Amino acid sequence: MNPWLLVAIGSASGGVLRYALARLLPTTPGQWPVSTLLANLLGCFAIGALAAALATRAPADSEGLRLFWMTGVLGGFTTWSAFALESSIFLGGGLALRGMLYVLVTLVGCIGAAFAGRALLAMVKG
Repeated sequence: MNPWLLVAIGSASGGVLRYALARLLPTTPGQWPVSTLLANLLGCFAIGALAAALATRAPADSEGLRLFWMTGVLGGFTTWSAFALESSIFLGGGLALRGMLYVLVTLVGCIGAAFAGRALLAMVKG
C-alpha cells in the first residue's frame, strides 16, 4: 500500500480515537486534563511496545506497520500541542504549581510508559 495512504488512514484513525477519549473524559478550563494525559501515556506505552516488536523484523517487513501504527495512529492519537496549550494555561493563569506538576507527570510518565511498553514486550517474547 502507498506509504502516504498508510499514514493518512492511521492518522485519521488516531485522531478519531483521541476525540472519543476527549468526549469520554471531558475537561473544563482549570481542571486536570485527564484525557490529554491518558492519550499521551497510552500512546507512549504503545509506541514503546511497537518499537520493540518491530525491531526484530527486517526493515522492509516492518515499514508499512511502522508508518500506519507509529506515525499514523499513535501520531494522531497523542497530542503534544494540547499538552503545551494546557500547560501554558496553567502556568500563565495563576496555577503555576498545578502546571509544573502536570508537565512533570506527563514527561516522566510518558518516558516511563514507553520504557514499560518495551519492557513488557521483551518479557512476553521471553
